[in-house]
Amino acid sequence: MSDVYEAPESDVAVQPDLDSSEYGSVEDAIAGNYQFSIGEVISEAWEKTSGVKRVFLLALILAMVAQIVLMIVLGGILQGVLELGVAGAIIQQIVLMLVIMPINMGIFMLGIQRSMNAQPNAMSIFNHFDKTITLFLTMLLVWILVSIGFVLFILPGIYLSVAYMMAMPLIVEKDMGIWEAMETSRKAITKKWFTFLIFFIVASIIMGISAIPLGIGLIWTFPLFMIGLGIIYRNMFGVNPQTIEE
Repeated sequence: MSDVYEAPESDVAVQPDLDSSEYGSVEDAIAGNYQFSIGEVISEAWEKTSGVKRVFLLALILAMVAQIVLMIVLGGILQGVLELGVAGAIIQQIVLMLVIMPINMGIFMLGIQRSMNAQPNAMSIFNHFDKTITLFLTMLLVWILVSIGFVLFILPGIYLSVAYMMAMPLIVEKDMGIWEAMETSRKAITKKWFTFLIFFIVASIIMGISAIPLGIGLIWTFPLFMIGLGIIYRNMFGVNPQTIEE
């Protein structure tokens, strides 16, 4: 149902939950001591979309505008370089990833903040450029390992592509190093790997269907998916108070 037909939202802000002790921790996540029910995650995420759908929509628009502007600027600055063909295209993609990845992780942080009942700020997606190089190197290492895994009978690649899903959020939220974040993500997700795989399949189907009518359904499903990821992260690793207060 459209927000137009919903009751007006209260101006009274929901008190953020600064106490994450009832949720997970890095140690518990690695040991597999966390709860992860797909139905419960989707149900809680849906409840938490109330009052923040416009924030996630604005964040998505800002990210898209940033990418478009960057591509236009790169088209001018690197015009001579792009004539180099493949080498120029690689340079362009690297520059794009260096800028877009911190923004994407900023959107992920919105989901984590909302999982703790905080009222996220769309502009905070630009707060993580201090992690640019670390995120890029993590993405590169993950890509190399996943590619090797696909070459080795495909299944190792599928396993690693799911197992490393929380590596970059751990770098941003827990300030971990590259290998520490990758191994923490892999060890924790491995304990419930099939549940993660099913969640991403279900989420992909929901997002895909919702995007069919001119993308209008993404107004509901995009925040649902991001908050769902935030809830899963919260249940696994807990959330630092400074993350909630950003």
